[in-house]
Amino acid sequence: MSPLDKGIPSLRGQDGEGSVQVHQDDSAKIEGAKVFSVYGKGGIGKSTTSSNLSAAFSMLGKRVLQIGCDPKHDSTFTLTGSLVPTVIDILKEVDFHPEELRAEDFVFEGFNGVKCVEAGGPPAGTGCGGYVVGQTVKLLKQHHLLEDTDVVIFDVLGDVVCGGFAAPLQHADRALIVTANDFDSIYAMNRIIAAVQAKSANYKVRLAGCVANRSKDTDEVDRYCKTVGFNRIAHMPDLDAIRRSRLKKKTLFEMPDDQEVVEVRKEYIRLAETLWNGTEPLAPAPLPDRDIFELLGFD
Repeated sequence: MSPLDKGIPSLRGQDGEGSVQVHQDDSAKIEGAKVFSVYGKGGIGKSTTSSNLSAAFSMLGKRVLQIGCDPKHDSTFTLTGSLVPTVIDILKEVDFHPEELRAEDFVFEGFNGVKCVEAGGPPAGTGCGGYVVGQTVKLLKQHHLLEDTDVVIFDVLGDVVCGGFAAPLQHADRALIVTANDFDSIYAMNRIIAAVQAKSANYKVRLAGCVANRSKDTDEVDRYCKTVGFNRIAHMPDLDAIRRSRLKKKTLFEMPDDQEVVEVRKEYIRLAETLWNGTEPLAPAPLPDRDIFELLGFD
């Protein structure tokens, strides 16, 4: 062993095999609400999925809080119609004295009463996203904002599986993966499954299933799911109406009632009902990288 290794702590089994992540303090647990974390490959439509899912839950009469976990802070803009300031930026303004903040400084009301928070993140190449997520949940608890909430949705940056951006998994009941019917998206999903499985050794989080997004077909997604023991629980087709809703800074529930919009709204409502009623806790077996390559696509 190198002399430089003497200070490395032995945290095996604390938070996933061989992890050096910080274990969650029991006082930081979110209690009373059903908590979902949304993951997937970068650019796959996680924020679109999260925001429309939040809207769907609200249409079912649920009190919803959506937390964006991305320095771009664009998770909730279709709910609020604007880019709201982030928790980390607001904390900077008060020199990181959270006692000086009011709830309205960092919680914003969106479509149909959905509460919206953008955690933000550290500047590129500095800090850890896990700190930002932790500070956001701490603020929400200090202001008693989780006590009258039925559903919390974490919308998490890209397909990053580092400790920081895996932090929402410490709070979640179920993890939902957004994918598409292509190699790159399913490859990312396979790695996210492995990350969730590691977290599930010490936390209550389990996999709910995947949403096929921006896809005409689902054959490759379904083939992967059948192989590893996973479930596709929704399919959002590649519709221009969804692209238009983003440009208009609106959820699909605020768009004109043309046929394709009405149909995809129904799918979001069905997904919200499925998640609310409870999904089977899945434990798929992620594939080695080479096996994924062999499984998908054509010879």
